[in-house]
Amino acid sequence: MENIDQLLKEMEQEAQTTKKMLAIVPIDKSAWKPHEKSMGLMQLAMHVAELPGWVSMGLTTEELDFATTPYDNKPVASTKALLEFFEKNLVDGVSHLKKAKPEDLLPKWTMRNGEQIYTVLTKGELIRVSISQTIHHRAQLGVYLRLLNVPIPGSYGPSADDMRF
Repeated sequence: MENIDQLLKEMEQEAQTTKKMLAIVPIDKSAWKPHEKSMGLMQLAMHVAELPGWVSMGLTTEELDFATTPYDNKPVASTKALLEFFEKNLVDGVSHLKKAKPEDLLPKWTMRNGEQIYTVLTKGELIRVSISQTIHHRAQLGVYLRLLNVPIPGSYGPSADDMRF
């Protein structure tokens, strides 16, 4: 099982890279998508910005049922508002995780749509998934931005745009 301190450290480290990516989302391209089956740019950016809040949701609920809980992030009108949304979710997630005890990570948590079960995880596993999803969707966001010719900041070292040749 994950150590709460390790999860907190990783959340806070990944938040730094996530902030850099969200800060360069071109709001005027909100509806842009690389493929008809892809999320739009703003939908993806909002999902990245909301994911730290899944830590709080996981620690304070037993499930997310899309059949009874509307799941729709409203787009924001500015980069500042996008960053504020992310920061609010990050502060909330970190705050809940700091108060958690190891035994709080053990109960099961379910994602469903009515009778259709998508996944059943421990609350600790859900926190791990939320961090992994942040990294995964942030990488998708990087591809979107690259295709829009937006210079990409480095994640775990310099990016090609950071390099001086």
